Amino acid sequence: MISIITPVYNAERFIGSCIQVVIDQNCLNIEHIIIDGGSTDRTVEIVKQYAEKYSHIRWISEKDKGQSDAMNKGIAMAKGEILGILNVDDFYQPNVLNRILKIFPSLPEPTLLVGNCNVLNDQDNIVQINKPNNLNFLALLTGIEHISTFPYNPSAYFYHTSLHQTIGLYKVDEHYAMDIDFILRAVQVATVNYVDEIWGNFRLIKGTKTFNDLQSGQCGYRFFQILKQYRKQLPLSQQIRINTVEKRAHLQYFLTKNIKYSMRFLKRRISSFLKATYI
Repeated sequence: MISIITPVYNAERFIGSCIQVVIDQNCLNIEHIIIDGGSTDRTVEIVKQYAEKYSHIRWISEKDKGQSDAMNKGIAMAKGEILGILNVDDFYQPNVLNRILKIFPSLPEPTLLVGNCNVLNDQDNIVQINKPNNLNFLALLTGIEHISTFPYNPSAYFYHTSLHQTIGLYKVDEHYAMDIDFILRAVQVATVNYVDEIWGNFRLIKGTKTFNDLQSGQCGYRFFQILKQYRKQLPLSQQIRINTVEKRAHLQYFLTKNIKYSMRFLKRRISSFLKATYI
C-alpha cells in the first residue's frame, strides 16, 4: 500500500482538487491521509464531504506546530509501506501512483525513488522542469547551483516508510526547508533511484508560503545555512575539497557572466558606431 499525506491549513481554494487528483489516479492500494491544522475556512467541510464518499480518505483536524508536525502526524497514522507527501496546491501526473507501486517491489529497503517535477506559474504554465539526477550526498553539498540539484517538490518522490525509523521524522522547528533537510539525511542512508519521468507538478504561485519565502530572499539564506550545518559534519579533508570546488565554480560563473556582459556591451557599442557612421 502507498500512503499519501497532505498537510493543510485554510486551503479551501485547493483542497478539493488535491483530493480529486488522488482519486483520479485510480489506484486501488492507497490511503490518502489529510492532516488539517484546525482550519477556520471551509477546508474541513470539504474534506468531510469527500471522506463520506471515499473510504481511502483518512483525516484529522487539530492544532499543530506547523507543516512538519502535520506530516509527522500523518506518518504516525500511515499503514502503507510506501510514503508520499502531496502538498495541497500540488498534483501528480496521471497514473503515477500505479507506476510507483509497480516499481517498488524490486527495490531494496529503504529506497528513495525520485522522478522529475514540472514547476508551474499562476497560469499553470510550465516554467521549468526539475531533474534531480545526481542525488549523491557530497554532490548535493558541492557546486554553485545547489538548489537545482535537489528535488524541488515531494510530489515527484516517494520512499519506504521505514526510512523514518533510521533517519527520524521531519524537524518540527523547521517550517520552510524541512524537505531539504530530509533529503540530505535520506540520501546518506537510502538507496536512491532516479527515473527520468515527470511525476509531479509544483505550483509556485503568488501568495503561497514558498513563493513569499523566495521573494523575500530568506529561502536562499536558509538553504545555505542547512548546507553549512551538514558540511561541518564532514571530515576536514572533504570540507576543504568542497570549498575548493565551490570557489572554482563561483570563479567560473563570475568570469562567464562578465564575459557575456562584456560581449553584449561591445556589440551595443559597435552597433551604435555603425549607425553613427552611416547616418
